Amino acid sequence: MLRAIVTSPLNILLLAAPASWIAEVTAPGSPWVFIAAAASLVPLASLIGQGTEQLAARSGPALGGFLNATFGNAAELIIALVALRNGHVALVKASISGSIIGNLLLVLGLSFFVGGLGRRSQKFHRTPATNAAAMLFLAVVALVMPAVFDLAIYGTLDVHPRAIDSLSFWTALVLMSAYAGNLIYAFTAQRDLLRPGGESAHGVTTLSVAASVGLLAIGTVLTTVQAEILVGAMTPALKRFALTELFVGVVVVALIGNAAEHYSAVTAARRDEMSLAVEISVGSSTQIALFVAPALVLYSFAIGRPMTLLFNPFEITAIALSVLATAFVVVDGESNWVEGVQLLSVYLILALAFYFVPGG
Repeated sequence: MLRAIVTSPLNILLLAAPASWIAEVTAPGSPWVFIAAAASLVPLASLIGQGTEQLAARSGPALGGFLNATFGNAAELIIALVALRNGHVALVKASISGSIIGNLLLVLGLSFFVGGLGRRSQKFHRTPATNAAAMLFLAVVALVMPAVFDLAIYGTLDVHPRAIDSLSFWTALVLMSAYAGNLIYAFTAQRDLLRPGGESAHGVTTLSVAASVGLLAIGTVLTTVQAEILVGAMTPALKRFALTELFVGVVVVALIGNAAEHYSAVTAARRDEMSLAVEISVGSSTQIALFVAPALVLYSFAIGRPMTLLFNPFEITAIALSVLATAFVVVDGESNWVEGVQLLSVYLILALAFYFVPGG
């Protein structure tokens, strides 16, 4: 297990964890606490991914898919749970939006661009990609309907009737059921669902089950600790850098939680394993939209702080455009670096728009 930790150059950032502890004690309220905690979460997400992929590689397609569905987006889920418990509902919604947008546009765009350099085009399995895009359309419907309900009945998005709570709760159950059905279909079709953390076709298991569980446990515990520090230090950091919760959630938190998956997808694309790269990026967005987001809604009701699926118009529009752009580029089962540039351009435009949205 120690060897797995020290062999990755990315894990040098683990030193940022004790640095954040020291900064929190010696300089509470300093933006460096936020920066150090954020940097430490990048390798911790990678450790969780490593432990999961080692267990999944020994489990066969069905159980391996379940493990990745549960732990593949663990870092984002833990950060969101901590933020939700501390009342940062806007940040949680923004991180959900950012994860979906970032995986579909930034990760897939980088994969297409890097993989396409020096190649005329690359091919990938079209069926799973279009199936995932169709599932994401279901998520768009789930996000649009609460807003349409509010606008149609009350003429504004500022009203929060009890019906929106009920609509969000039952919609969350529908989304999770649809995701479960998608997994069952994948299992019965004998599709390898061992990604998104990523064992590739060249992957070899090197850790024992005990070491893999230990790595997963260490990564999860430390991620929870660092998420608490990150959320606690967020307010002074936002004031210091003149950023909004919306931008931090959509861009910063989403990039931190998905950094390890970003690297895996781009590396796979460079090896000309585009099916894997597409599954990591699009599949991870599907997990966030149909599993993580509904789970957070149900958790919010359980702790007595209901979070609805009523997102702001900016987030809904950005997610819808991301899904539409992705559906356009995956429908033919081929990619090239120009399509990568197009997706990256869409992401940059959306990121800029979120940056210039004024704070509350």
